[in-house]
Amino acid sequence: MNPIEQGEHLLALKVMRLTRPTLVAPQVISCEPRDLPQFSLKQVLESEGTSIAGAETLAAGQFMLLPQSFGNIYLGETFSSYICVHNCTSHPVEGVTVKADLQSNNTRINLPMHENKTKPTILGADETLDDTIRYEVKEIGTHILVCEVNYNTPAGFAQYFRKFFKFQVLKPLDVKTKFYNAEMDEIYLEAQIQNITTGPFCLEKVELDSSDQYTVTSLNTLPNGESVFTSKNMLQPNNSCQFLYCIKPKPEIAKDIKALRAANNVGKLDIVWRSNLGEKGRLQTSQLQRLPFEYKDVRLEVIDALNIVKVGEPFTFTCRVTNTAERPMDLVVKLPTPIDFSCPYTGSAEFSLGVIDPGQYREFPLTICPSKLGLIKVTPLIFVNTLLQEQYTIEKVVDVFVVDTDYHEDESFQINKFVRYDNAAKLEDQSMQLQVV
Repeated sequence: MNPIEQGEHLLALKVMRLTRPTLVAPQVISCEPRDLPQFSLKQVLESEGTSIAGAETLAAGQFMLLPQSFGNIYLGETFSSYICVHNCTSHPVEGVTVKADLQSNNTRINLPMHENKTKPTILGADETLDDTIRYEVKEIGTHILVCEVNYNTPAGFAQYFRKFFKFQVLKPLDVKTKFYNAEMDEIYLEAQIQNITTGPFCLEKVELDSSDQYTVTSLNTLPNGESVFTSKNMLQPNNSCQFLYCIKPKPEIAKDIKALRAANNVGKLDIVWRSNLGEKGRLQTSQLQRLPFEYKDVRLEVIDALNIVKVGEPFTFTCRVTNTAERPMDLVVKLPTPIDFSCPYTGSAEFSLGVIDPGQYREFPLTICPSKLGLIKVTPLIFVNTLLQEQYTIEKVVDVFVVDTDYHEDESFQINKFVRYDNAAKLEDQSMQLQVV
């Protein structure tokens, strides 16, 4: 740190940043004995601090290098500094107090010092008053450490001086997110974290803290509980790592269409990393905003359907239609089946569900008879609101795999749940603002 000097005083103030050492490897440059620069290169290697006597041309490994400069400090890391006040005179100095403030673009924070000293200190000749301050930086940009020293001269006059130490706080991570609205109420979040520092760091924790309306399931682990990544998520500078999460609304929210539409806050990403030789940093993103569910007027859920059925045998599945509009509907269900050899199933239906109030639903069964083997798609399903003569078409209702009649009965049939809307899922890509927890 380079202070702005102010006048001559009885006391001297020194401020040093406390940071961990780095690792450095020797750079060995040698040549053939008959080459001219052999003696010059040998002298350079012998004078190199990382060389081993008698084995100057061998790179023995990495060495710890003490900090040579202030270095970089990143948002979310802890700023540590050693502050020392020294009596340079040959007589005692009374009434010595030291105060430190950290000033950013928006705030000014007092950093407590000498909390065990309730009264001003008397510094004898050549004595020192020192302390260590620590603060987790919470803003990006210019920061100024303001140190103020107060004391009394031998004549009893009060004196003080200040020194200012300026440094920059940099952004360590770049976080980008993408939201995917699934066909059900589920939301999938893809988070990409990029290391934009000058050195590698290890991601210790990346979790999504959900809001009160949602629950979160991490998709970054295998069924046995192991991470899909390596044991250490080490990111080199400019490298990225992707994380995936499944987000579901809580049952009481999922049942209320209006509440689901208003529940836009999904949660915050909590990121913890360690850089250099174990220095810890922690950040949270701002509140993540999901894409709104753009329901139109009706919502169809297939709540009971088999995955596998036999050809020529009737197949029944249960549907649930929800009125997501703000007005009552008198719905008529139509399952048109064309009389065509290319149609993979037979069976038509047309019946009334009656009046459904806003936010309410009605369940009903549908039956078809598959006539071809393989994967068949039941489509379309039409709803007609007889009150306003409105028609809604669901293009994709359910998929089912049709097998031969020789299929073994003891094979387990699986139950699926599907949700169909009269609108498509959407995608969002946004860069997130970072903040300290």
